[in-house]
Amino acid sequence: MGTLKVQGLRKKYGKTTAVDGVDLAVENGEFFVVLGPSGAGKTTTLKCIAGLLEFDDGWIEIAGRNMSGVEPYHRNVAMAFESYALYPQKTVFENLASPLRSGRTGRYGAEERRRRIQTVTDTLGISHLWERFPRELSNGQRQRVALGRVLVRPADVYLLDEPLSHLDAKLRAAMRAELKQLGELADITTLYVTHDYQEALALGDRVAVLRDGRIVQVDTPEQVWHQPVDTFVARALGQPEMNLLDGRVDGGRIRVAGGTVSIPVPPALGVQQRQAVRVGLRPRDISTGADPGAEPPGRLRMRGTVRLAERLGRSVEMSVDVAGTPVIVVVSSDNARPEGDEVDLDIALEHVHVFAGGEPDVDTPRLGAAGIELGKQA
Repeated sequence: MGTLKVQGLRKKYGKTTAVDGVDLAVENGEFFVVLGPSGAGKTTTLKCIAGLLEFDDGWIEIAGRNMSGVEPYHRNVAMAFESYALYPQKTVFENLASPLRSGRTGRYGAEERRRRIQTVTDTLGISHLWERFPRELSNGQRQRVALGRVLVRPADVYLLDEPLSHLDAKLRAAMRAELKQLGELADITTLYVTHDYQEALALGDRVAVLRDGRIVQVDTPEQVWHQPVDTFVARALGQPEMNLLDGRVDGGRIRVAGGTVSIPVPPALGVQQRQAVRVGLRPRDISTGADPGAEPPGRLRMRGTVRLAERLGRSVEMSVDVAGTPVIVVVSSDNARPEGDEVDLDIALEHVHVFAGGEPDVDTPRLGAAGIELGKQA
């Protein structure tokens, strides 16, 4: 195991900047996740760390060693690619044994190879597949073998490039649980990249959100979820995306939905009179069936009309028109309302996020230290 430090990493492809000043510090034994959409620079960052790409600026340090000029096979990193990349003519056992026979990574004797393969395949639940060929495996089994081939040999840092992206939802959930357990048991240093926010929140000891080749936020999954630094991070976490309602400060309150909904704000939020803001509400934080009477302390009430209701198994996603402003709400089927019905919405002020105002396609920063301050003020 070892630490990983990346400072000021930059990589260009012609005039296009894929990675623009990335700074990362992964601690010994940490499971660190980089989250970002396609084209954010996730895979390019991993390849630079592994030595598969030359970068234009910055430096990389693995286990206390500067990697400048160090060949990939001397960096002692193990990388799993998005594709399975298994040898089709070799059995599962032979695929797993291949990195243990390499002179570049250090050859292991037959007994040690078997012991390491046994340990990894027991952990991944594929010990019964040793004699099968890749063509005889399911996608989930191939993915486990590909992961096993990375984990079977010791390395200072393990680099995992969206290794679950080709699996169906059920297998992804199962593999997430196995990876989490494997990380806790083996205490290995891992840098994992993904576009799936659920994977990031479920697996990461810490999460870095990447946008256009730049790190936007690094924190624990809880903090990234509850304290997104801007609207990009807020929208990147959650499905459906967070509602962003345009509003304006008026008399110590934020007024949205044409002024029909107002939210008390404390002075510490740092807003000024008539300042444009955005109010963020996660669809699953909003409930229906609220008492249409007086608004209780610490709660925000809204009334609207259901314009669209889409059933998603046990839950229902509703689009509610609040004075001309659409608000997406996800509730259980028991609390859903049919299209055309009037509905009262309710959300705790501690779940209300406030961001600076701006153009619809421009991301803006969070205001204040925490949404829970709104609840305290109320």
